[in-house]
Amino acid sequence: MSTRIEKDSMGEMPVPADALYGASTQRAVLNFPISHQGFTRPFIRALGLVKAASAHANEKLGMLPKDIAQHIARAAEEMIEGKLDAHFPIDIYQTGSGTSTNMNANEVISNRISQVVGRPIGSKMPVHPNDHVNMGQSSNDTIPTSMHISAAEVLKNSLRPALVRLHAGLDAKAKEFWDIIKIGRTHLMDATPVRLGQEFAGYARQTELAIERVDKAVAALAELPLGGTAVGTGLNCHPDFPPLAIAEISKRTGIAFREARDHFEAQSAKDGFVEASGLLKAIALGLHKIAMDIRWLGSGPRCGIGEINLPSTQPGSSIMPGKVNPVMAEALLMACASVVGGEATIAWASAYGSTFELNVAMPVMAHTFLENTRILAASVQAFQDKCVAGITANKARCNELVEYSMAMVTSLAPIIGYDRASEIAKESAKTGRTVREICIDQKVLPPDELAKALDPVEMTKPGGEGSGGG
Repeated sequence: MSTRIEKDSMGEMPVPADALYGASTQRAVLNFPISHQGFTRPFIRALGLVKAASAHANEKLGMLPKDIAQHIARAAEEMIEGKLDAHFPIDIYQTGSGTSTNMNANEVISNRISQVVGRPIGSKMPVHPNDHVNMGQSSNDTIPTSMHISAAEVLKNSLRPALVRLHAGLDAKAKEFWDIIKIGRTHLMDATPVRLGQEFAGYARQTELAIERVDKAVAALAELPLGGTAVGTGLNCHPDFPPLAIAEISKRTGIAFREARDHFEAQSAKDGFVEASGLLKAIALGLHKIAMDIRWLGSGPRCGIGEINLPSTQPGSSIMPGKVNPVMAEALLMACASVVGGEATIAWASAYGSTFELNVAMPVMAHTFLENTRILAASVQAFQDKCVAGITANKARCNELVEYSMAMVTSLAPIIGYDRASEIAKESAKTGRTVREICIDQKVLPPDELAKALDPVEMTKPGGEGSGGG
């Protein structure tokens, strides 16, 4: 592989001849051959937004000549669009401030400009990576700013739309299944009847609340540290730079970002990011409940619960012909597990990494959040499209289990007393006969009163005789 020689503050460094990055980036590539995972598209886009907005702000403030600022903005736009992603090779497990990646961006922008204007790559002409591209900035404020921007964007533009689609799908099923009565379950044991539509309406409401939590997570990320530079004092940064740059970022993203009220808090701690991660975990746990319930409700199909039929997506066994598994629910469950584990990573990285004026675990926090949000959004989308949309109700099975359940006796308790109702339930358990059959044989109530008391539809109504404790 042919190389060229570039220089940084530590001296000369051979760099791949066709690479747009420079010596500082190449040192990091050699220092951190760890996971072979680099920052993903959303983060590089966000860092490009920071560089472009910074150039515009510095031009408005008279800190950068117009031509230099425009050069930087154009090259940063290529970063934003993903045209320069191949030139960001640094591992996630690097310097905890992300300095390597910030310098990577500075060098790529500088060298891309040299390339465009016909200057040698590495000449730092006409734009210097530190003096011009990084003007008014530090890795210590650009990296956490990029963390917040990228996380907020994937929440808003990826996870939120997926949850909106799932909510619509579950709400449609709630309406479709409203007239189907089935047995309820508490403690994994038979309880009083519910409507299948009521169960799905509960899932729809969970998803609606998940959407609200996405919005809360975006709000938790709204304060940006940009302008604090190295330690929060704003050294080497024009006092009007942060609001100008952040206004440009808000305009580009459609998210109401604002300058951090206190730059020392914003750079030394990552509480807002941890809050957003906690909300993401809450969303995942809600989705886990929905996927697990649907998996159980479709179990069988003959020797399980089998109250709903899940669409067949692929063969379920290499040895059992005809077996079909709830694979879409399982994929979502694994994505949820990843989010829960990722939340622990982010929390721990925030705790141990936040010391004095800087958190030194930002790359792994950012990468974990972005990957888990991406995976969760994609699995939610697949779950809706390939599972929820195709669910049908097994009405006959629902009716069978309602009639066979001992919990049907609950509605009799206010009429014949708890003790007598308990005796009927025990006899049903012992003999295998239904509550209705025993009541008819024992003439517990006149036929019309018994039919009314054991009407499962009435038990699903608020305040009905079947309502009570678990």
